[in-house]
Amino acid sequence: LSQVIAPAEPDPAASPEGGRTELDEEMENDICKVWDMSMDEDVALFLQEFNAPDIFMGVFAKSKCPRLTEICVGILGNMACFQDICMSISKDENLGQVLLQRLCDSDSPTLLETSRLLLTCLSQPEVANVWVERIRENPSVYDCVCFIMSSSTNVELLVKVGEVVDKLFDLDEELMLNWIKSGTCHSVGPSVDDSPEELPDFKIVPCILEAAKQVRSDNPEGLDVYMHILQLLTTVDEGIQAIVQAPDGGKETWSLLYELVCQELCQPDDPPIIVQEQKTVLASILSVLSAMFASQTEQEYTRMRKNMPLIGSLIRILQYMEGCGKRAVENSKESEQEETGRTDVNEEDFHLKILKDICCELLSNMLQELTKENTLEGLHQGHLNEQTCSCAFQNLLPLYSASVESFLEVLREADQTLADNLEKRFPSLKVHT
Repeated sequence: LSQVIAPAEPDPAASPEGGRTELDEEMENDICKVWDMSMDEDVALFLQEFNAPDIFMGVFAKSKCPRLTEICVGILGNMACFQDICMSISKDENLGQVLLQRLCDSDSPTLLETSRLLLTCLSQPEVANVWVERIRENPSVYDCVCFIMSSSTNVELLVKVGEVVDKLFDLDEELMLNWIKSGTCHSVGPSVDDSPEELPDFKIVPCILEAAKQVRSDNPEGLDVYMHILQLLTTVDEGIQAIVQAPDGGKETWSLLYELVCQELCQPDDPPIIVQEQKTVLASILSVLSAMFASQTEQEYTRMRKNMPLIGSLIRILQYMEGCGKRAVENSKESEQEETGRTDVNEEDFHLKILKDICCELLSNMLQELTKENTLEGLHQGHLNEQTCSCAFQNLLPLYSASVESFLEVLREADQTLADNLEKRFPSLKVHT
């Protein structure tokens, strides 16, 4: 490997213009064997003792062969899976800077291995802060990540980069705030003539949306990751503003999330158990919709006449959760003697409860905005009927009683009989009407 990157004689396979070169087949086979073996801790430790990371530094500095760079980053990624080696790699400032520079590479496989390595390091609590600080001090990382999210069509790469961003935002709110604000001013770079060249003005939200669109149909786990990134943005005021103060006022974000809930996830022809599989992505999506709805009540896209299908979808999610709840109770009885079974059920209950809480909050806010005309439209379209309204009331009461009472008054104007039937089914409402 050392001879490949610093040969005694010029390599005839090298490009005379100094461009990209191909890796010799025999050398590729040999070094790929090392790549495979580096998943073994003893081999990884041996490579570290042999100063492999320093040799790879030389590769990164001199190699014009993308395949060679990819393999070397991949070997480092495998080595970083072991705590002591990860700490050694992470504390090497020069190596850390060089690895972050790999994010600006134009080669997708190299970008994928670099992202995998970063995610491995960020997942180790002992060194995560080292990498967060290093990334915070390197503004180019933001530009590289945004460029990948906004322009790549490689789903595997997009998912891994998304996981890195998700982990970063989860670990460090300050870094997230920095990245939210990074798109507010133009970066200026050098140009061939005297005038400076304006680089793309990346804003984090459009880049996340573009990546989410790429992965939505091919990779459910990737969609989950990008929806969680959006949810993390809504945990700070600046993040919500970044979403709703886009040039389109947040319309693109709302449209994408609306389509996912109303047309793709948890559909009428799905079995109720689907809500178990989709609970995390649904919770993220509904959380973002809820934050947007609360802050953008004047926007055209939040008008209730356009959102009756969304109310119908929210109620369907609640109906499916009721079915899953009954099944969970049955499962817990069956596995009462099995400790692991009971733990799994409790964890499922926890995630479903989060989803239910978010769903109920958004539904209650939307019901309060309904007019008689909206309600008549909902009744006509089948989103509202005695069964769906009963499910909504069952889940919203007593916490959201004010919202239910407000909706019931409007419903009485639209369908007196239905309102009377619901009052009989929920006697507590009679006291207030």
